[in-house]
Amino acid sequence: MFTDEQIKEAHIKVKSGADFPTYIQDLKKLGVTYYETFVADGHTDYYGANDYKTTSPAKYEALAIAETSDEEQFKADLKAHQGGKTDYPTFCNDAAKSGVKKWAVCMDEMTCTYFDKSGSKILVEEIPQ
Repeated sequence: MFTDEQIKEAHIKVKSGADFPTYIQDLKKLGVTYYETFVADGHTDYYGANDYKTTSPAKYEALAIAETSDEEQFKADLKAHQGGKTDYPTFCNDAAKSGVKKWAVCMDEMTCTYFDKSGSKILVEEIPQ
């Protein structure tokens, strides 16, 4: 199974949202089947075969997640990030301000789903392969 160190090595290569599809391919090769990243502190739960799970530590000081989501603002911030215009910390701050609690990536479906505090889906995106 994959290790925290292998995931960290794959993540180091990510400089902006433009690098996300390559990152997902790297995780798939390691055996990650699904993961959830929590915006409040940046920790991620990674899942693999046979109920394998590992959790990364918090990546930054806690962010306050807005009570109500702003889907349109989030989409604009996400587009900027995917275009390489913002770094990861900026994207996470923007997501928190827009009410995004977490995102979940499903390797089988090649989707990334963003959720608000109530657990409602804000956006589902297909990940380019």
